[in-house]
Amino acid sequence: MIQFLKDSTFAVNDVINRSLDLLRKYYFSIAGLCFLLFLTSNTSGILAFYFNEVNAFLSVVMAFLFAVLYFGTQLTLFKYIFTLIDKKERVHLTGTIPSTRELLYFFTGMFSITLLALLFYFVISLVAFPLVYARVDVSLMVNIARAISAVVIFIFLLRVAFYPFFIIERQAGPFRALRLSFALTKGNVTKLLLILAFFAILHLLYLYFNYTGFPMVSTVLSLVNSFLVGPLSSVVIAVAYRDMMADYHGGDDPRVMKNII
Repeated sequence: MIQFLKDSTFAVNDVINRSLDLLRKYYFSIAGLCFLLFLTSNTSGILAFYFNEVNAFLSVVMAFLFAVLYFGTQLTLFKYIFTLIDKKERVHLTGTIPSTRELLYFFTGMFSITLLALLFYFVISLVAFPLVYARVDVSLMVNIARAISAVVIFIFLLRVAFYPFFIIERQAGPFRALRLSFALTKGNVTKLLLILAFFAILHLLYLYFNYTGFPMVSTVLSLVNSFLVGPLSSVVIAVAYRDMMADYHGGDDPRVMKNII
């Protein structure tokens, strides 16, 4: 187990180092797309609040349009990074804009993931309900069910997080993309958790210094998170995906049950 953790740590360090090198070469184009995501997210929130006071239907329409714009930009960002990884040269952003079919597949996959997450929560709550007859306090039972559900859903989301890449790279349908992501992450959960921990530490440091009264330190960390961690995280995810694909032997149409563990 210790050796496995060492190997995973070395692999994560290699991914981060190569991602830093790629980001250094193409920082402004990658950071520009990340900044566009930031603007889209904040603008949509402001306009949704404004239009909600004017017309509820118009607010829903604007929210849908901004969702398409936001996730379309996110898919463009990843397609652009993949092109940089493959060609090692500057490319035109117009060639990385996702098609209508890719966006439709993406939102179908997202909707399916949401339904499955809700199903997991319902099933776990249903299984935990008989604890009431064992004289377990209802509030305790609810908290236990929520905690277990949170862990299960978190692991599930981690396993299916790469489904958009199969859509934009292999033109896979949404359900096959979910199965491929599930198969790809088999045996790689520890590496993905280490990557998440790396970025979580930086955000936790910002929160710690912000709430303990160190405004200068928290401001510096906020700038680092905005202008470095955000773009770097996108590159790291793309590089990690390519590394896992290089070692992937699960087939082009894997079955979920064979890839649970």
